[in-house]
Amino acid sequence: MTEKVAVAMSGGVDSAGAALLLREMGFDVSGVTLLLHHFRDGAGDEVASAQDAARALGIPHEVLDLCGLFRQAVMDPFVAAYTAGRTPNPCIDCNRAVKFGALMEYVLSRGCRYLATGHYARIGRDGERYLLLRGRDRRKDQSYVLWQLTQEQLSHLLLPVGEYEKPAIRAMAAAHGFCSAGRRDSQDICFIPDGDYMRFLEEYGGVTPVPGDFVDQEGRVLGRHRGLERYTAGQRRGLGVSAERPLYVLSKDLSRGTVVLGPDEALYTRTLSASHVNLISLPELTGPVRVTAKTRYSQQEAAATAEPLPGGGMWVVFDEAQRAVTPGQSVVLYDGERVAGGGIIEASGT
Repeated sequence: MTEKVAVAMSGGVDSAGAALLLREMGFDVSGVTLLLHHFRDGAGDEVASAQDAARALGIPHEVLDLCGLFRQAVMDPFVAAYTAGRTPNPCIDCNRAVKFGALMEYVLSRGCRYLATGHYARIGRDGERYLLLRGRDRRKDQSYVLWQLTQEQLSHLLLPVGEYEKPAIRAMAAAHGFCSAGRRDSQDICFIPDGDYMRFLEEYGGVTPVPGDFVDQEGRVLGRHRGLERYTAGQRRGLGVSAERPLYVLSKDLSRGTVVLGPDEALYTRTLSASHVNLISLPELTGPVRVTAKTRYSQQEAAATAEPLPGGGMWVVFDEAQRAVTPGQSVVLYDGERVAGGGIIEASGT
């Protein structure tokens, strides 16, 4: 019997390419597009693009409304994180609760053996343990945003485009007449397509930014800021503070309502603590383990040692100091091509 797989079709070229590859592999393929929010311009275009690709492939397609869950699991925590002085990564929350949570449960309940997505990453095996591997196209590798995948989820997941480079996927899509073949990759948060996250916080989250003081590392007032939510660690632009040398956001003090500014060299730290730890290639973390790690999607990973903390947390010590380690972002650990695991950054140290 041909195995059934449902492809999460976002309307982009990568998920359309995933559906094409799986059909050519002989799977019984269907497509499902998630409706996640009603207020954003362009959502209808994405559904139409996914439907176009499904028609071209001759596969069934449906739209699944998960707007309520998306608000609860992604948008509301996004607002809460910013008001708590953190800088969240909503894609991590979406992958955990929506794509590989509710959507996977839905397609498995409908008789599918697998869910597939267009992420540039790969799945492997080491004995009985499933592995998450980097994508072949290291420039497009998306393993960083998939560190929360569990062994159960990995056993029901296919990532076919992870074996290819992006130009090859675009060429396949163009050859089959997909309207998404030439579409530019989005760089914005899906529910904030214009990048104006402050407007979203104000209009959706009801956030009213409260002005306060910019201060230096000794507490001396340097000027006035326009609300803590407008600033994140490492930021230089838009501060409006005159100084003899460039100043950057070092941290935010919620209790005092201040934003601490300082020189670039003050942004570097060697240590961090993380919570919500999930391990993939490692069955458990019982002592210090040598890894490479990175704290942002776009950066290169660096040599580090990870060790457990009481209560399921994790302590990571880098060999060399890293810039602008930010609470709310993810730290992801690698062992060569394998994703060893990851966690949510809680604090950084010297």
